[in-house]
Amino acid sequence: MLMELDGTGPLYRQVYRCVRRAILNGTLQPGARLPATRAVAGDIGVSRNTVLLAFEQLTVEGYVTATTGSGTYVADTLPDATIAVGGSHNGARAGSAADTQVGADDLSTEPAELRVSAAARRLEDLAPRAERLSWALGSRAPICDFRYGTPAFDEVPMETWSRLVGRRMRAASLARLTYSPPGGVPELRSALSAYLRRSRGVRCDPDQVFVTRGTQQAVNLVADVLLDPADRVAIEEPHYFGFELPLSARGTELVRIPTDESGLMVEALESVDPVRLICVTPSHQFPSGSLMPLSRRLELLSAADRMNAAILEDDYDSEFRYDGRPVECLQGLDRTSRVIYAGSASKLMFPSMRIGWLVAPPQLKDAFTRAIAVADTGSATIEQLAFADFVAGGHLERHLRRTRVKNAERRDALLGAVERYFGPRARVSGAEAGVHVIVWLEGVAGAYAPAIRTACRARGVAVYPIGAYFDKRPDTAGFLLGYASPRTDEIDEGIRVFAEEAAQAGS
Repeated sequence: MLMELDGTGPLYRQVYRCVRRAILNGTLQPGARLPATRAVAGDIGVSRNTVLLAFEQLTVEGYVTATTGSGTYVADTLPDATIAVGGSHNGARAGSAADTQVGADDLSTEPAELRVSAAARRLEDLAPRAERLSWALGSRAPICDFRYGTPAFDEVPMETWSRLVGRRMRAASLARLTYSPPGGVPELRSALSAYLRRSRGVRCDPDQVFVTRGTQQAVNLVADVLLDPADRVAIEEPHYFGFELPLSARGTELVRIPTDESGLMVEALESVDPVRLICVTPSHQFPSGSLMPLSRRLELLSAADRMNAAILEDDYDSEFRYDGRPVECLQGLDRTSRVIYAGSASKLMFPSMRIGWLVAPPQLKDAFTRAIAVADTGSATIEQLAFADFVAGGHLERHLRRTRVKNAERRDALLGAVERYFGPRARVSGAEAGVHVIVWLEGVAGAYAPAIRTACRARGVAVYPIGAYFDKRPDTAGFLLGYASPRTDEIDEGIRVFAEEAAQAGS
């Protein structure tokens, strides 16, 4: 296959576009076998990892299918519903009324080349690195899925939740069936304020709590209120791409601050002053899992004071801590009102419950009220009222106590299986809290991670390489494994398959 790169953008995107173009114009027919990635890399003078990234994107989008031990083939059915073809242009007949009329056959069938924004162009280049913009499950679920963020659905108190939703629905007045206030219904703001004060030490009144449709909307609201294009924003390295994507799309300058076993390194942060915003996950650094101790938290707050920077604290799963007592959140330690606190119900209940919260500093309440009013016309009222009842009635904290015990059992099963099937070939980090760990494969190059993932998936086990969360993919293969959803027997079998496929890497 003769490949001519177009010279625009990252190399893997050029390879991706070249192969996709050959598939769509018929040069590569359905069922055709693509050349080996090593051969393609040698032919065009790029690294094999570049070609692997391109082929991986083509696989994700459905243009090709990969079969372990056989190769990569053009998909029998392409994702594009239609292939654009040029329409005919008959022209007008001279001397007739058709000279001034255009018939349906005269209209072009070529898609209009509409201009997209600079933000959309930036997202085009960022999206493949983030691997996906959606966490939705695929059509074929694996037998054992180590997907992060998926809870054990059968342990969610659905009977209680359904009863509360039904009661609120049956009692709904006309006022409850229309739009809710932009910041959320007062009952939920009050219930969340009380819950966050007693469970996480957050210092807030109800009017500082803003109900969002998850943490992602909270990040966008913070950007709306605080940031202009070209402003500098500090994010952790590695980092949650939910920070990177919306901030980069707005044209901000992202400064990646390294992390260690105590979280974000404050000394490195101060060397890049000034920044307008610092995005952190101090209670369980995502994805590495490190915990920021009290001394480092105080250093960070002091540095932010000197830099006059705001802090966005994503406290995404701190309720699940297994070793020792939870450390007080940054917002509760803040005495100059510069920390914006965010959390959501997706890890506590289930992801489709699109209820999150943002706690704004008092001096920014009006700014956030205006920003959220412009962003949407209010979240779903009945669900907010039911969740307010769920929180105020103590159901959430009882559910979290039960879930914490179950998650600890699954965590122990995963750690035991890694020790049993990998032994010294694997190193685990981030196991003290949360619902995921990182498994590093000693002696296995990071470039082999996508192949290991593909081989495991072919055997019904879904594992997730960590490289997407790094600006520069790590030299060692690492995998983010969520353990909240699989049963303990599924975890054991999944890790056994993972270990077998990892042992074949590079052979």
